[in-house]
Amino acid sequence: MAVPPAPPKPVELAPDFFASKAKSGRIGVAVSEFPKADTQFPGAYCLLCLAVASGAHSKLTDHVRTLSTDDLKPMQANLAELLRKRGMDVVVIDAPVKMAELPDFKGTGSAEQAFSPKDFSALKAKHGIDRLVMVNIGYLGVWRSYSAYVPTDVPKAVVGGHGYLIDLSTHRLEWSAPLSISRSAEGAWDEPPKFPGLTNAYFQALEDAIQAVTRPFVAAK
Repeated sequence: MAVPPAPPKPVELAPDFFASKAKSGRIGVAVSEFPKADTQFPGAYCLLCLAVASGAHSKLTDHVRTLSTDDLKPMQANLAELLRKRGMDVVVIDAPVKMAELPDFKGTGSAEQAFSPKDFSALKAKHGIDRLVMVNIGYLGVWRSYSAYVPTDVPKAVVGGHGYLIDLSTHRLEWSAPLSISRSAEGAWDEPPKFPGLTNAYFQALEDAIQAVTRPFVAAK
């Protein structure tokens, strides 16, 4: 099995990015295919441990798998609107990007620079873009931490992934930030079959994810 490339180091967006020559050219905005909501039990790594954890949370898993990801859909439009307000020529890439199908980026550069883990040259050619804001949502749902057979925390709603701003002429990253959102239920969480506390936390986590991704592109007041 191929090992996926490691996420790049965080890169802060330059304070003068929107005032510089970066405003020239066209910038694409894309999102990955959203995964389906599910449960995971990190720390329950042996097969028997995982079976115990999964069995104890079967009703929760059944419910989490019914939860929609539709609340994430405004993310792309929000990013596009923010970039237009900053003077950028924006291209919205409607089709979700299948990250696993993209080739790894094989270029090289200096040790001080960070580069995209994936090669987006095909998107550059297809859409005539010079830069790309790419949001990759890698997982979402509800996780509960374990130590072998024993839970070590309450279940939490989670959203994880990575955001990038890529100069497609070099694949150098002009912004790179991990996305790691975690929300606990307010009050009791173990309320089957609808788990209202955790369900509310899940949808709050989706909103938090949108805010985290768009925040670097909001103009200062």
